[in-house]
Amino acid sequence: MLDQASPLRPKSGATDTEPVIKLALLAVGGQGGGVLADWITDVAERNSYVAQSTSVAGVAQRTGATIYYVEMARDTGRLPVFALSPSQGDVDILIAAELMEAGRAIIRGFVTPDRTTLITSSHRIAAVSEKIEPGDGRASSSKVHATAEAASKRFIAFDMEKIAADNGSMISASLLGALAGSDALPFTRESYEQAIGAGGRGVKASLAAFAAAYDRARGTTVPAAEPATVDPAPDAGRVSGPQNLLQGWQALAARIDLMPVAVRDMALRGLRKVVDYQDIAYGRDYLDRLDKAVALDDPGHAHALSIAAAKHLANALCYDDMIRVADLKTRSTRAQRVRREVGVKNGSILQVTEYFHPRIEEFCGTLPAGLGNYIESRPKLAAFLDRRINHGRRIRTDSFAGFAVLWFIGGLRRWRRRLLRHKVETAHLERWYALAIGYVPQDYALAVEILNCRRLIKGYSDTHVRAQSKFDRVLSALDLVKGRDDAADWIRRLREAALKDEKGDMLDGALKTVASLSDHGVGRGRA
Repeated sequence: MLDQASPLRPKSGATDTEPVIKLALLAVGGQGGGVLADWITDVAERNSYVAQSTSVAGVAQRTGATIYYVEMARDTGRLPVFALSPSQGDVDILIAAELMEAGRAIIRGFVTPDRTTLITSSHRIAAVSEKIEPGDGRASSSKVHATAEAASKRFIAFDMEKIAADNGSMISASLLGALAGSDALPFTRESYEQAIGAGGRGVKASLAAFAAAYDRARGTTVPAAEPATVDPAPDAGRVSGPQNLLQGWQALAARIDLMPVAVRDMALRGLRKVVDYQDIAYGRDYLDRLDKAVALDDPGHAHALSIAAAKHLANALCYDDMIRVADLKTRSTRAQRVRREVGVKNGSILQVTEYFHPRIEEFCGTLPAGLGNYIESRPKLAAFLDRRINHGRRIRTDSFAGFAVLWFIGGLRRWRRRLLRHKVETAHLERWYALAIGYVPQDYALAVEILNCRRLIKGYSDTHVRAQSKFDRVLSALDLVKGRDDAADWIRRLREAALKDEKGDMLDGALKTVASLSDHGVGRGRA
């Protein structure tokens, strides 16, 4: 038996017993954890080691994280006693196929600072608890990084998922490359490559991903040089007259160069999004509106108003409608991404079925404003049309007919400014933006928080309706909190409550609290 407190050192009197190396691998479904465990076992056996691999399937919140456990020892003729699962404080190498799995391994005690080499991919797969929160429910990756650095003897982390995708392979290959490059196991690179080659399937792509991760783990990767060209206008190839488009883009970019330095980055990001969504003229409208906030701002507030306006004006102008959805689904970049994510090989046929469930509101929104208003103002006519429109449709975009339908709808964007949905969204944007700008002289912080409330509006169809309802409910509290010392803080709290749960129960409670404070006159007046 080995001393569990020091598994790499045999017990006194057991000089003929080789130390057991203990490796745990945490992976979720589809990441090739079983293949990786088999590769590691094969590598060990190729180097005259005795190895045992086991797995413990999990039913966790993301389909289930499986723990693959490998123990190995040099073959001395005596079979060692291997364990079936990892124990706390008794793991030499911990491999996690995703960052938060590394965090969970630390919590479970599998990682120790005097012993464990922790290897993880730095990319994220959002947990269900992170996805269901209407706002940004993501856990902090930086905290996991800091904890992993402190909890492990050696910490190796980089985006191994991207390396695998770039080479047309699975993350198991790049994880194996990182393991080999770490020198945590006493095996040669060639033995790892031989184990991959023995599989016989996808060998070329797996070896390419292995090599890239191996070099990255050893710090020998040469960073790609930054291109020296000027950043072009977004999606120039989709618009006629590329020279005129480029000139228009350069004129807009020159306007951003005149803004305060702190605002330029967000303004440029917003401009790119708006121009890609519609056209150069739409980008000009975006900057015209942004200039109003910049003119009222000052360095003493770190230009918080202008930065918030740059971000949320762009999001407000780029609302989701049927035209936007159809446009995104027919772009060549999306087809390439789907083929890459599904793992379709060259020459293989991919069938893609899109699901749509339009309501009468979406249908009217794509009509000219006058006609759309005419239908919506006549409930019987709207109900008659809704019964024929409001049901699910499946469109095969890998067929000519299906693709043509979506391509036609996406092409309606050139007439978007004349449509009912644009008229409604623009009117809502103007009211919100004027409200925020109007508060700048009396309460700068409150104006910023009103701009930030635009975070609440997102999505399409029913999701958009619920989001806009929350937005209206939060801003309905303005009359209760304006003039208070902590008005901005209360609007922020209400917004965060609205983002916490989809049903809005937390928002209801927060609104009741604000109403009760207002009834008692608590906190009135400014300092």
